[in-house]
Amino acid sequence: MVVVTLDADFHVLLALSGATGPSVIRVRIEGLRGEDLARLLVSVLQICGDDLLKGAMVSVTENGVRIRRLPVPVK
Repeated sequence: MVVVTLDADFHVLLALSGATGPSVIRVRIEGLRGEDLARLLVSVLQICGDDLLKGAMVSVTENGVRIRRLPVPVK
């Protein structure tokens, strides 16, 4: 399962829980129209698909994509 969200708290709660899933894509770009968001998500799935299948948190900004595998080590 992959969750798509604009909510920053979802990444934080997932990291703190030590969980291995669900995978999540956080879109950090505001004002995207539906078609643009759909194209963006297709690109992200092409780039990160394998990581998302194994459990990952993906953060998408205008500058790029960051992938962190789950569970996230909390310091």
